[in-house]
Amino acid sequence: MRLPGTRYQEHGWEHVRKLLGQCSLQACAHDAHALSVQLAAGSADADTLAEYVERMAVLLRAGARASRAAADGNSYGESVQELALGLLFELQARLADWQACAAAIAGEAARLGAFWQQPGGDAILRKKFNDMYAVLRDKVDADNYMAACGRPCSANRIYAYRMLDTAHADIARLFEHWRQAPAQVGAILGRSVDAAAAPIEVRQMKSIGACKAEWVLAWSASREQFTGSPGPLHTRSKRFASLKTSPEKIAAMLREIGDYEELSANRDNAWQQDAQDAAEWLDDLANVLDAAAVTDHADSDVVLAPPDIEASLATEEPPAPDVTEEFRVAEAAAAVQVSLPPSYLQMARQAQDGASWAARALADCSMPVRLAVYLKLMGARDDCYPAEWLDPATGELPTMQQLAVLDGVSLPTLRKRRDGAIELLRAAPQRQ
Repeated sequence: MRLPGTRYQEHGWEHVRKLLGQCSLQACAHDAHALSVQLAAGSADADTLAEYVERMAVLLRAGARASRAAADGNSYGESVQELALGLLFELQARLADWQACAAAIAGEAARLGAFWQQPGGDAILRKKFNDMYAVLRDKVDADNYMAACGRPCSANRIYAYRMLDTAHADIARLFEHWRQAPAQVGAILGRSVDAAAAPIEVRQMKSIGACKAEWVLAWSASREQFTGSPGPLHTRSKRFASLKTSPEKIAAMLREIGDYEELSANRDNAWQQDAQDAAEWLDDLANVLDAAAVTDHADSDVVLAPPDIEASLATEEPPAPDVTEEFRVAEAAAAVQVSLPPSYLQMARQAQDGASWAARALADCSMPVRLAVYLKLMGARDDCYPAEWLDPATGELPTMQQLAVLDGVSLPTLRKRRDGAIELLRAAPQRQ
């Protein structure tokens, strides 16, 4: 889950939590005067906290190259170790959280004695620290959310956002496998589900922003019947009491998560891709300039023709008889290179509706460019696509990388041609 300003609500949190718990055990067993003894005795002043933070920082930095520490912590490029260090230093400024953790350890020691020295006792001690950091992360993210948005937010509200994100993920899973759980899907939708046809809601919910509040409420209400444990909105806890009676609040929070995920979706792409795209674009430019240098044109306004193979693929008319076989071989080789049937492009052209206004508007575009347009505007999967357009391995349109190879151009060039074709498509009704 992503929200403005938050850093600890994504996939890397489990590794951050485990790393902090592991290092906490080492910090508490550092010497004969272990911190665990001091904490069990109720000593949780600023000096004890400073000692803990110092030991933890040394341990975290020493293990920075370990696989867990070096793993991605979130979609903003921060590693697990960096996030763990950031949360540790936040703890240094929050003595009350440290004292609450110490009180929990002291209470356990009063009941069990030196439990950390007993078999399995290290797991109990680690859990106390994990609980402290779990509360702290929501407080930190709530503060950062307020700084980013200028709206009030509490740790409990961050927890509610995370609950709704989890609810959406489970609903999406049930919708995807609706044939295996028709009764539970029907309970969520409020009607019986026909096993022969997919509910239209399955196609409608493409993101968390499209998830409806009433589905979340029904999902929570049906949890006890289908899983044996009550849903988060139907427990005795009052944590989500206000949400249970306010579906409009649930809907607003779901939309907010969806809107920000869409806004920041580009962060999922490796930043190195930008450098690769730029390099490929420069290579294309160098090739064009080289071609221009060896072409002897008296008129500087003459526009260089595209390579013969691209000119052939860009038209609906068949190539000249003497080169037909050459082009077919080239097309087949390109298709095989991207794991598509050798006759993929030939079949794709034959399957399109040449009489449609879209086909007429894109008559000067190659088939890969046309497919790239549909991929951009309608997505990889749609019921209107002919079977000949789909990749047999995925049941979807080929990816942009595959289409670029089919068109014999780099990925940036294909994107540029696709965007130009979209502009032609948008202007087509005005010309007709």
